[in-house]
Amino acid sequence: MTKLKIKTGDTVRVIAGEHKGSEGKVTKIFHAKNRAIVEEVNMVSKHVKPSAQNPQGGIVKKEASIHVSNLSLLTSKGETTRVGYKMEGDKKVRFSKKSNEVI
Repeated sequence: MTKLKIKTGDTVRVIAGEHKGSEGKVTKIFHAKNRAIVEEVNMVSKHVKPSAQNPQGGIVKKEASIHVSNLSLLTSKGETTRVGYKMEGDKKVRFSKKSNEVI
């Protein structure tokens, strides 16, 4: 399992694939599969059987996961950047390689 440079709550932009250019917040990360779910990106239609919670059943729209290699972190100015790590005092922090700001 590799260390991912994207964390839950980060704002990211899709840089490749069908949803290229769309932005959103990371809601969940699957470390074992190197995939992430981004808010309102990669929406799929899922057929749901009727159940106690959903007695009607039907078709539900939900987000599907995207591979992290297709995501790029956004800086506070809204531009894509790569992520580096550095020590600040005795703390290890992530920083933007483009603007050198701590994320």
